[in-house]
Amino acid sequence: MAKLVEVFQRVKDIDHPIVVHIHTEKGHGFQPAIDNKEQWHWHFPFNEDGSLRKPHKQREYMPAMLGQWLRDEMKQNPKLVCLSAGVPAILGFDAETRKKVGAQHFDVGIAEEAAVAMASAMAKRGAHAVFTTHATFMQRTYDQLCQDLAVNGNPAVINVTGASVYGMNDFTHICFFDIPMLSHIPNLVYLAPTNYEEMIAMERWAIYQNQYSVAIRVPEYGAYHATEAVDTDYSELNKYKVMHQGNTVAIIAAGDFYAKGENVAKTLRADGIDATLINPRYLSGIDEPLLHTLKANHQLVATIEDGSLDGGFGERIARYYGPSTMRTLCFGVKKQLYDRYDVNELLIENHLTDEQIVADIKEHII
Repeated sequence: MAKLVEVFQRVKDIDHPIVVHIHTEKGHGFQPAIDNKEQWHWHFPFNEDGSLRKPHKQREYMPAMLGQWLRDEMKQNPKLVCLSAGVPAILGFDAETRKKVGAQHFDVGIAEEAAVAMASAMAKRGAHAVFTTHATFMQRTYDQLCQDLAVNGNPAVINVTGASVYGMNDFTHICFFDIPMLSHIPNLVYLAPTNYEEMIAMERWAIYQNQYSVAIRVPEYGAYHATEAVDTDYSELNKYKVMHQGNTVAIIAAGDFYAKGENVAKTLRADGIDATLINPRYLSGIDEPLLHTLKANHQLVATIEDGSLDGGFGERIARYYGPSTMRTLCFGVKKQLYDRYDVNELLIENHLTDEQIVADIKEHII
């Protein structure tokens, strides 16, 4: 600290531009972090000896499961190349794994912009390029997503991780503003799988098709599994899937909040309301023919998304129904800055608990 103060005092009154280059050491003063910088890039709360304060419950985690599938697929497909940007551990590409896959993995450092441009160029030349990073870091890539990728229509795949209220929760790492950012980029298909099998089906399709630039919103909360066969071809864009046909109320629940939509529909059915349940799958467009058919025997359409309301998926549905008599309710997170929020309090404040959603829906139907 004294040396830094000395340097800043020397340069603060100079009359010309200058660069002060400060070399930092991650984990300085804490031996476990010095010995294993990559493992300690981020860590659960720990004791002074480096042990966890409380045991971490191991559970199925969708990004890790996706990473395992990609590594298995690499063995069959030498054209498949995974890119990361300073956080290869997101999909489990630790140092040993990177050695094994060799040139099929690139880490560009904390330069997400370069990763998107690189993935686009690789896809243009015939590689099956897949770039994965957290939603909060994807904001750095907006220009490259638009100009390097989507404008050229190169079939690279962008996996967006952590995109959820259950993701990171500190001030500079909020991850649930991705839908307003990505879903409005022309020529970019944004998919939202609801379970593991659907995620892998979408990933496989995105990798092996050559028509579209595709982003996939990797589920963050829980590892749900399909109870029936999932589709394998997503080339018919914006085709929503009706999971249960009912009447009066239609629930359109996107991504990892589809399970919440299932719970809401089940509760409504128990109360005598046979709600239609829809998995939209596509965040970047609407299924106008399906939305039109709902007008015949539905009073209300409720959208549920694990993300920002402003500019989000639900607003697109509400805009479609604007000139009609159909009522809409959009459930999501209000736009504001958050810092180390409690997720349960956040859900309650935004009327996102199952019970609150059911109550709000029942209040708005005749």
